[in-house]
Amino acid sequence: MKKYLFTFKFELMTNLQYIKNLLFSFIVYFMMLFIFINLWKYIYSDPSEIINGYTLNQMIWYVIAAEVLWGTLSGRKLCKEISDDVKNGNIAYNINKPYNYILYRLSLHMGKCFVKFLIWSTLSMLTGYIFLHSFPDLNILSILAILLSAFLALVISTLLITFIGLFSFIIEDSGPFYWVYSKLILVLGTIFPIEYFPLWAQGILKYSPIFVVSYGPSRLFVNFSWLMFTKVVIAQIIYVILAYLLCLLVYKKGVKRLNVNGG
Repeated sequence: MKKYLFTFKFELMTNLQYIKNLLFSFIVYFMMLFIFINLWKYIYSDPSEIINGYTLNQMIWYVIAAEVLWGTLSGRKLCKEISDDVKNGNIAYNINKPYNYILYRLSLHMGKCFVKFLIWSTLSMLTGYIFLHSFPDLNILSILAILLSAFLALVISTLLITFIGLFSFIIEDSGPFYWVYSKLILVLGTIFPIEYFPLWAQGILKYSPIFVVSYGPSRLFVNFSWLMFTKVVIAQIIYVILAYLLCLLVYKKGVKRLNVNGG
């Protein structure tokens, strides 16, 4: 366990050297937020109007929270790195090393995400306050609970993208799979919350990764309740286990294939 904590700490300290780059990358994110904020202001002709259980302020804060979770992940880069490891044969060098490749990748990427999440979430809170002149009604305990859920969401996202990247053991390029996955998360859980879809679709989405990586933590941020928190965290723990086991299954099958083919 110590080696993974060391990897996390090392990557964290490395990324602290590039804060200016992270601040610059927030500019593109801010432009997206600006578009979405104005879009929802146009949809809500009356700020006090409630659509599908969301007021205007709640809807904007939901989008901000979901965008922070998705934007800080850098999923495309992670998928490409793992896919390249497989295709270039670099992953073969990790087979005999004294660490688990999946946990190594997880701790490495979480170290990258931590600094970006901290900066983007702070700037996003300021951005939201500038436009809305208020914060969600939260206390210290609920904020800590939301941060725990956000952490689990990033862990699950990292594991699922790792799983997609490891598909390069089976197919030539896992990029198209990541493209489909990212667009589903963006449309079905980031731009729109689950309540905006038909009832039959809501039942499906509440059991999908969208619920645990995007909708759940964002919903807690705009309308916190301990009952909802319990449901989200239990689902997230189950998904952490399932996502890790899926990664392990594909990785072991891929390693076996490498061994059979002589690396």
